[in-house]
Amino acid sequence: MEITVKSGSHKTLRQISIAGVLTALSFATSSIVVLPNMAPFQHFFNVITAVLLGPWYAIGVAFLTGGLRMVLEGRPILAITGAVFGAALAGLLYRLTDNYLAAVLGEIVGTGIISAIVSAPIMTWLYHVKVPHFYFYIPFFLPASVFGAILAYLFLKAVAGTKILSQLIGELKL
Repeated sequence: MEITVKSGSHKTLRQISIAGVLTALSFATSSIVVLPNMAPFQHFFNVITAVLLGPWYAIGVAFLTGGLRMVLEGRPILAITGAVFGAALAGLLYRLTDNYLAAVLGEIVGTGIISAIVSAPIMTWLYHVKVPHFYFYIPFFLPASVFGAILAYLFLKAVAGTKILSQLIGELKL
């Protein structure tokens, strides 16, 4: 019996495999390198995933990383809400511009501002936490997203110089 595989499924399998590896790396580094109430490597991997795989995979990796942090580390829903909007905006802006800085800006605005604002009513509704004002989480989310996104930019620029990144992106788009 011969099994045939469509050429598009090779690309999908590659993308899912890379998303799995990025999720594992994001979870591991976000669990090990934690500054006070900040996980900058979550944001680092949001930008990397947005560039390599696009917005849908970036949202998936952010959601899975946050979910793992909730389940295995006892983090609140902020682990998810603080990541998915930045990942989505980073992926969308990168897809529109093909520019690393656009992905960085998307991560910073999406996480540092949008996620922070969205998190306030979610925390009130799900956890019955009295959040003083809608912008309460911005001072917590913004520094982590800036730090992680800048690290991702520096990494992408360094790797782009070796041509490995363009080769990998080319293979993922086949």
